Amino acid sequence: MTNKAGAVTRESASRFSRLLNAMFPRMPDFHGLLNEQCALVVSGMDVLVAFIETGDAAKAMEVRRLEHEGDKLKVRNIDVLNQSFSTPFDREDIFRAITTIDEGLNYAKTTVREMEILGVEPDKHMLEMARLLSQGAKALQAGFMKVKTDPAGAERDAAAVRKTERQVEKIYRSAIAELFDPEHYAQDLKVRRSEAEDDLAPLLEPMEQQECNAVGRGLSFVLRALKRREIYRHISNASDHMAHAGDILHDIVVKTA
Repeated sequence: MTNKAGAVTRESASRFSRLLNAMFPRMPDFHGLLNEQCALVVSGMDVLVAFIETGDAAKAMEVRRLEHEGDKLKVRNIDVLNQSFSTPFDREDIFRAITTIDEGLNYAKTTVREMEILGVEPDKHMLEMARLLSQGAKALQAGFMKVKTDPAGAERDAAAVRKTERQVEKIYRSAIAELFDPEHYAQDLKVRRSEAEDDLAPLLEPMEQQECNAVGRGLSFVLRALKRREIYRHISNASDHMAHAGDILHDIVVKTA
């Protein structure tokens, strides 16, 4: 009789537990979910650096693969957020973090894709900016790992992410200024003179040869400059989104401290 009563009591407790779980589901581990996204961004930025260093097509493919994985993580995390009853910190901040962290990988892929499509060779400015992106991604990951246990450390990491964005912006402006500097144009002419003349001379036969050469060199320089500017801009945009993610990290720290 006692055993039967005990079994009934355990069954009742089990039903009550299931009812509570249905009404108040266990909180998902959003710290872990966001850290997983950050880790993927770190991997993506490291591979982007390797691609710019080597021009290896396999590295370009890996960046695209990681970006695709990042999209799947973003969708999964948003779905988890939408189904969660409670969250460890502000729901809107979690949503902003999920979507903004992913943008860094999106621009890494865009950088690789357009370098390939436009035939742009890597240069020192792209490499410097990409390395700073990698540093910022690592600081962002470290910050989200510390939110729960070391808020002050997380705040320092958020500041480090924003610092890398300012450094990237400085390099971006320097690269653009150099790109359209007359002295840079003069140096470029020495390297590209014969290439531009051969490409455009047949199209401009009615013109004097000297004029043809000048137009060819000018157009060739402008096209290359515009292509490089696009690549610089994509890397800068990636840095902007990383800084935005750092701002969100800061907001989370302030609200939960």
